[in-house]
Amino acid sequence: MKKIILLSAFLISQIFYAQTETVQVVKDTTYWIKKGTIAVLGSQSSFSQWQAGGSNNLAINGSINYDINYKKDDWVWDNKFIAMYGINKLKGEEQRKTDDRLEVNSILGKKAQGEWYYSAFTNFKTQFDTGLNPKDETERISHFMSPAYWQTGLGMLWKKNDNLKVNIAPATARFIFVHKHFTDFGESFGVEQGKDVRFEMGAAVNAYYKVQVMENFTIENILNLYSNYLEDPQNVDIDYQLNAVLKVNKYISTNLTFQALYDDNAYKGFQTRHTLGVGLNYMF
Repeated sequence: MKKIILLSAFLISQIFYAQTETVQVVKDTTYWIKKGTIAVLGSQSSFSQWQAGGSNNLAINGSINYDINYKKDDWVWDNKFIAMYGINKLKGEEQRKTDDRLEVNSILGKKAQGEWYYSAFTNFKTQFDTGLNPKDETERISHFMSPAYWQTGLGMLWKKNDNLKVNIAPATARFIFVHKHFTDFGESFGVEQGKDVRFEMGAAVNAYYKVQVMENFTIENILNLYSNYLEDPQNVDIDYQLNAVLKVNKYISTNLTFQALYDDNAYKGFQTRHTLGVGLNYMF
């Protein structure tokens, strides 16, 4: 009887040990969060013997907004990729682009205390296609990688969660790249005549806030500020973007994109653009 009791105790202990080991084996090791949206908006108008008048036209806008975020122990690494492109074609006229943007953001943080992290960030912006002077559409004023903006710096990141964070980088280098054919006869986007790159040293503030207004309605706010210590630090460059998505169902949504820019190297005043449309929307 004693041997049976000892044998039973041994078997029970082995079962508990095996269960403990099993829990350790299946421990969650997923540290990546990936999510994004692909949207295609379109409109088309056609007229035949329409007495009120009108021009046949076709407009298409496409966008990708993708986040890849990592978190483990004291480390966070947030990455965002934004790409947008749109075209408009009127009957009898050349095709024109209506939207053009490529942007990559990356922030690496090491926890300091509470919700604060020591941070290193990089940001890159350019466009895909040729841009024409609105006053003279035979003149090219931009194309892929011209201009291109690259910022990189060190600072502190305050991160409440993936939907609310602010990065403050008082030591930020910025480079503006253009092809030399844009500076043959003068300055372009702040790059001096005959050169193809401009260097700046300053401070950057990057803020991100995404709010779920309703179950099917989200608004994303992205704000980038930059002050150049080396020249006119009071002229702060501003880049604000709002992306609003109202889902009709799983695949159809209404999308609004608004962007406001202030960069006195490119234009002495605010630049704005917006797109609004209903189209296909896929979240992944």
